[in-house]
Amino acid sequence: MSAVSMSRTRSPQIPWWLILLQGIALVVLGILWLASPSMTTFVAVQFLGIYWLVAGIFGIVGIFLDRSLWGWKLFSGILGILAGIIIIQHPLWSPVIVGSTLIIVLGIQGLFNGVAQIVQAFQGAGWGIGLLGGVNVLFGLILLFNVWLATLALPWVLGVLAVAGGIAAIVLAFRVK
Repeated sequence: MSAVSMSRTRSPQIPWWLILLQGIALVVLGILWLASPSMTTFVAVQFLGIYWLVAGIFGIVGIFLDRSLWGWKLFSGILGILAGIIIIQHPLWSPVIVGSTLIIVLGIQGLFNGVAQIVQAFQGAGWGIGLLGGVNVLFGLILLFNVWLATLALPWVLGVLAVAGGIAAIVLAFRVK
């Protein structure tokens, strides 16, 4: 096997320093979320709005380059543009709307995943997956019945997860090195 064909079969390696930078950025973002949750959420949602606007424009432009699934690309492009414009035009209430929408989606997802896992448990997948399904259903219901409380807690949850994920990425970076 030649060196060229061997290099094609290997998966590309991510440089360790790139993982380190990602970990540092996550830790900084997590600390910002924990120290100033309202301002960090405000800025993050504004970046999300700009991203959705630009991604929607590129999605529609992408139809001219690749016509496969053009209906879905048009729908998602228009939806992205509308969401981006709404978020950018209404900066004061958009963090609440985006946060509560995320909580509702996570609650519904928890319910569906939980029910599917409980069904799998009854079909012989084991009691562990059934227990996990019950926990998913429980958390899904908690999120759906306490949307505003969960939305208020979301920045702190994201902050803790970002710090933990950043520390894990930093540790991974030094392991890869």
